[in-house]
Amino acid sequence: MLCRISPKNQITLPRELLREFQGRDYVDARLEDGRIILEPMIVRPVETRQLAEIRDRVRDAGLEESAVPALVEEARRAGRP
Repeated sequence: MLCRISPKNQITLPRELLREFQGRDYVDARLEDGRIILEPMIVRPVETRQLAEIRDRVRDAGLEESAVPALVEEARRAGRP
């Protein structure tokens, strides 16, 4: 199936190709023998001891985990000149 690459390097894949992969938001893209291979992936969060400790601190501080991205963004902006 022919797919067009947009000026922003975006590709729209035909619906027929994606029907089998509903619920997948990510693909692994790689080159093999001069071909682009897209493999649908399921991304799961990695649980590490360090991540568990951070989650414990967030909970102990009385914060909801959903508030963390906004707090991180605010901290990043505060650190910029």
